[in-house]
Amino acid sequence: MARSPGQAPQRSSTPSATTLNQSLRQEYPVKNEKTYIVGVGITPFAKQIERSVKDLVREAVSAALKDAGCDSSALQAAYFATAGQGAIEGQFMVSGQIALGAMGIMGIPVTNVENACASSSTALNAARLHVASGAADICLAVGVDKLFSVDKERSFAVFDGAWDVHAAEQQMRHLMSLSTDVQPPKGYVEPGKRSVFMDIYASLARLHMKTFGTTQRQLAAVAAKNHVHSTRNPLAQFQYPLTIDEVLSARAVSWPLTLPMCAPISDGAAAAIVCNEDGLRRLQRGRAVEILASVMRSATDRRADQYDRHLCHLAANEAYESAGLGPRDMSLAEVHDATAFAEIQQTEALGFCAFGEGGVMAETGATTLGGQIPINVSGGLLSRGHPIGATGLAQVFEMVTQLRHEAGPRQVENARFAIAENGGGFSGVEEATTCITILGRP
Repeated sequence: MARSPGQAPQRSSTPSATTLNQSLRQEYPVKNEKTYIVGVGITPFAKQIERSVKDLVREAVSAALKDAGCDSSALQAAYFATAGQGAIEGQFMVSGQIALGAMGIMGIPVTNVENACASSSTALNAARLHVASGAADICLAVGVDKLFSVDKERSFAVFDGAWDVHAAEQQMRHLMSLSTDVQPPKGYVEPGKRSVFMDIYASLARLHMKTFGTTQRQLAAVAAKNHVHSTRNPLAQFQYPLTIDEVLSARAVSWPLTLPMCAPISDGAAAAIVCNEDGLRRLQRGRAVEILASVMRSATDRRADQYDRHLCHLAANEAYESAGLGPRDMSLAEVHDATAFAEIQQTEALGFCAFGEGGVMAETGATTLGGQIPINVSGGLLSRGHPIGATGLAQVFEMVTQLRHEAGPRQVENARFAIAENGGGFSGVEEATTCITILGRP
């Protein structure tokens, strides 16, 4: 469903998101070669108590190397992402050197990356810059997390530090004040312990409901869609479909969110082999997918109702401009649906519809496989699973698979361009960081 390349992306009335980057590029010029993903690998996402981080990394990296048609001796640098291993296992500071060293990848520069849920897309961004600069020709980006633990308190504690811990109560009071006149129905019983992020997303969902009339049923439509999508993905954590009514009747987490509207924790890893033109000459050019854009941004102090200044919207506009493409050129999207509301928000931020219309778009089926713009055909975080440090590269795995037309029963017809949005943490009224990635294949 690709449209003509070069169509201008939607624009906000705010200053260009690229102004600072352009000035930096003028002051510090960088060699800007074309960059490619030539190999991808992923493990199943599931509860895998018996497997170690080293096991998961070995499986994903080995698969990526095999897919690229090379062995580890071709790698000249590696970027290793994890967000939870330190908190859960106490393996801090040199996690990449330890996990990669266990499979014989030693001696090369290894950079450890921790950027909340955007950790592995940040690793990809760094690997891309590394090969684009000419500092190396072939790099590895890998992400992993084992969030299931025999100590459940440790699992939940991973999320507690992903916002300003020094102002947590103040932030939560502000978020709760945004939508005090949108209340749950009579008889609603406040649930027990849950991640603080579910309360954050619930407050933003209520504001969206107040501002645009978004409904709980539209949130349920997103969750039901992603559960159906995941039944076509053999590596997804959940392998059963749900209806909208089943999602609505499930256990409450934080109104209006029910359990299937919230991403589970997971264990898993994903990896990608990234190269420039020189590296590509030594690898499998025929299966390469080009990285057309990779953009990172951080949160600002915008007001909650300034949706056109959302960091993901600004980053997406910058990515579209860099790629010379627009929202209508995209064949599919993978977005960070930590909750069903997050998918609605990102559908709008990426320019697939106007602000406020994401819920309606989901309810009409436009974001379903076969629809106008298929979103999260992998099952997304809601149903594929969410091992924090691996999630961004899991999105990339899906996009590469789709663009190669190797996705089997979940294949998007004539897929040519794909976009991913991967957010992490929280600051103010939005994610603390985001990575937008656009991939394409002629």
